[in-house]
Amino acid sequence: MSETTPPIPDSWKTGPRRGAVAVIWRGEELLVIRRALHIRAGGMMCFPGGGIEAGESEEEALMRELREELNAAVVPVRRVWQSTTRWGVELNWWLAELPDHSTLAANPDEVHSINWYTPPVMSRLSNLLESNREFLTLAAKGEIVIR
Repeated sequence: MSETTPPIPDSWKTGPRRGAVAVIWRGEELLVIRRALHIRAGGMMCFPGGGIEAGESEEEALMRELREELNAAVVPVRRVWQSTTRWGVELNWWLAELPDHSTLAANPDEVHSINWYTPPVMSRLSNLLESNREFLTLAAKGEIVIR
């Protein structure tokens, strides 16, 4: 671990070991949330999503998490990538659709703010989660197809 890489907080080492992440477009922008300040990785920017519960499929988890976080009914389209975080959480990245008529509402227990950014702007956010930055870098290189 380099001097610039902070140690992994103990609180990040517990909880679900698998997660589903939603990649949602609106025109040229991606849906990005700022996590609530009092939760794991509080204040960090990321794609919405969360833990996959026992007996739940990736798609079911994605739909449930977006309902809980943003009061959104999303439609999973296809898995575009799979990664494992440096603290051992397997992430399943899904391209998903949000119906045009949807009004998002942040659940303050989980989400501080709802944002829309182009991939270049998102990749420059100083408080972007490491896994999201890696995803955007690979997408920019064409190694992940997100359209």
